Amino acid sequence: MQPALFDSSIYISALRGGNEAALTLRRLASNAPLWLSSVVLEELYAGADDRDRHVVERLERDFDKAKRILVPNLNDWTRVGRMLAHLAAKYDYERVGQGRLTNDALIATSAGRLGIRVITANERDFSKLAEFHAFKWELTAV
Repeated sequence: MQPALFDSSIYISALRGGNEAALTLRRLASNAPLWLSSVVLEELYAGADDRDRHVVERLERDFDKAKRILVPNLNDWTRVGRMLAHLAAKYDYERVGQGRLTNDALIATSAGRLGIRVITANERDFSKLAEFHAFKWELTAV
């Protein structure tokens, strides 16, 4: 089965949904090896309150122990810069719009490099990114 990782949008919905959402996460991952993007981890820490921080720390610990944390490399960063420039030209994005897409572009690029499928609820951004970089992604709702 193709490896997968959840975008921040999926984890955030799960944190808000409690135990029922955790079951949904397991169903979404099915039998696929699940990875955690370091970019997603950063976004989760940045938005976590005291209660959620413990959950994020456990995610980090569990994925680190399994050696399944995906970290963008230099090539991913440079590819993202080029992607964002092309996207800005096509859609007339200003710098703020480009900045908003940086994290999602890093997730898409690094996942694509290893053939990891991105599972997200963020169709708007990932559909645009898919126009400029080949990666597997799946839209879902939690």
